[in-house]
Amino acid sequence: MAEQILKSTTGESLADILERVLDKGVVIAGDIQIKLADVELLTIKIRLLIASVDKAKEMGIDWWEHDSYLSTKAREVEAEKEKDELAKKIEALEAKLEPKKI
Repeated sequence: MAEQILKSTTGESLADILERVLDKGVVIAGDIQIKLADVELLTIKIRLLIASVDKAKEMGIDWWEHDSYLSTKAREVEAEKEKDELAKKIEALEAKLEPKKI
């Protein structure tokens, strides 16, 4: 009797599974607590969301767009703010140095 190799017709590839996870999103949550003699010394709350960028934006999550370490646009905005603040400080100092008219 010959052995038969059965193939699953409903099997999904890793790409299909990844696409579904990124489309729907997955949340992993956990807490780590360190206690000594029933005294809580440290609590670490871990929250991990795995989703596509589009799905994250749909949920209102877009922090990476405003982080200057991750976004060139955020760095430019931050640099422009610093430039404006410095210009205001220079104007204030110049106003203090100008002789007062009596």
